[in-house]
Formats: sequence, structure tokens, C-alpha cells
Amino acid sequence: MKTLEWIRFLETQKIQHGKILFRVAELANVARSSHHALNVELARLVEKGILARYATGVYGLPGIATPEQLVSVLDSDAYITGMFALYRHNLITQVPTEITCFTNRRHNRSNVRHTPFGRLKFACVSRCIYARPTNGVMAPPEQALCDFAHIAIRHGLNPASLVTFRNMGMLNRKKLTRILKHYSAVAGEAIGQVARLRRRTLS
Repeated sequence: MKTLEWIRFLETQKIQHGKILFRVAELANVARSSHHALNVELARLVEKGILARYATGVYGLPGIATPEQLVSVLDSDAYITGMFALYRHNLITQVPTEITCFTNRRHNRSNVRHTPFGRLKFACVSRCIYARPTNGVMAPPEQALCDFAHIAIRHGLNPASLVTFRNMGMLNRKKLTRILKHYSAVAGEAIGQVARLRRRTLS
């Protein structure tokens, strides 16, 4: 395909279907070329700024895709949680360099993907913890906090000492209590410590 044909294809997909990310297999079907020829063509399109490489085997329009969209392409069952979700909800001050994604499937090849947004780390969790949001792929604040505590504790760390929390008053206490029933008692104690530290900071 010529460059102009690629541009028309990408713009059509964006306008008509809202699609901005593509797997290599999809692009190969469009190009109808060999694997080697396609790799050469993709490299050329990336160099010209027509395409961007978002992850191994995933390309898309430059500067438009979001972490949520990329996660959905890499694993349709995964959702973003933990520290990155807390940052998105304006509950911590630190900017994460790693995006934690909980899933119910194992990534046999690699559970870590290097992307323009930072490292995406997929963690296969138990049924009691796995809870993909009904709307979107970003865990709500209460769930993200519980997942953050769960991850920290599994690594032998204290969640309260890892980041600086803020805006904790926005959390729904009833929802948090209900979600915590799916986690260990240690996680509940850690989150209680976070709440106490925050109250002392505000007083």
C-alpha cells in the first residue's frame, strides 16, 4: 500500500469506527503483504510519523491512544488499578511509571509490556479479587485503593509509606467496606492506617 492509502485507511477507521489501535495481524490483512514486507512498511510509516508503535505487535495513530485503549487491545479482560488508578483519581501525588493491570488470564509470553505510557504489568488475580469495572477499564477509587494495598502487602511493603495520599474524603466508606471483604485482614488494617495518617495530616 502507498502512504496515501494508509492515511485514508487510518482516518476512515478513526472516523467511522473510532478505532485507532491495530494489531499487526489486522494491518497484514489490509496490506495483503508478507510478514517481512509488512515489517518494512510499518517501520517506514513509523519513521514518517503516520503510525506509532504502542506495544509489541500493536500500532496506532500517534499521540491519540490512551492507556485504557491499549490495555483493552492487549487483554480484553484486563483493567487498570493500583497506583496508576489512584493517581488518575487524584488520590496520590506521585506519578507512576508502571501501570498495574489485573486480569483473569495468564500472559504466557510476557506479563510486562513496554509502552509510551510506561510499563504495563499484567497480574492474574484470584476470582475473589478480580472485578472488572462495568464501565471502562479503570478501577474506581475504592477498588484501586484495595488493590494497591494488596499489591504492596504481597511485596512485603507498607502501603501507607509508599505514596502521599490526598483527597481521601472523596472515598465512599460503605463501598470501601464492602470491597474490603474480598481482601485479607492485613489489607484492611493497612487501609485503616492510611486513613488514620491522613486524618492526622489534616488536623
